[in-house]
Amino acid sequence: MVERVIATDDALALIEKLKEKHGPIIFHQSGGCCDGSSPMCYPEGDLIIGNADVLLGEIGGAKFYMHKSQFDYWKHTQLIIDVVDGRGGMFSLEGVEGKRFLTRSRAFTSEELAQLK
Repeated sequence: MVERVIATDDALALIEKLKEKHGPIIFHQSGGCCDGSSPMCYPEGDLIIGNADVLLGEIGGAKFYMHKSQFDYWKHTQLIIDVVDGRGGMFSLEGVEGKRFLTRSRAFTSEELAQLK
């Protein structure tokens, strides 16, 4: 089955660490405001998910959302959530870990797009 969002092993390890510290977490792909265009990680319940947010899937047991208008631009791609060294968004949970989540992407093949419809 094709997934719209997946995570690297390093990202999955950091997700587990954050869940141990903070309990259930969620992700929302930032649209480029204060913290740039990065996946933002929050304790579940700290960010209100609205009708305009699209659930792309789960990574490491954490739901991953994106705003509908942004999804229209990204719907042809698979998001690959990775981790790199450095400080990321000040609002995202991983900031104090000296790591930051990073979104990579690849275009779906026509066969994969057909499976997603």
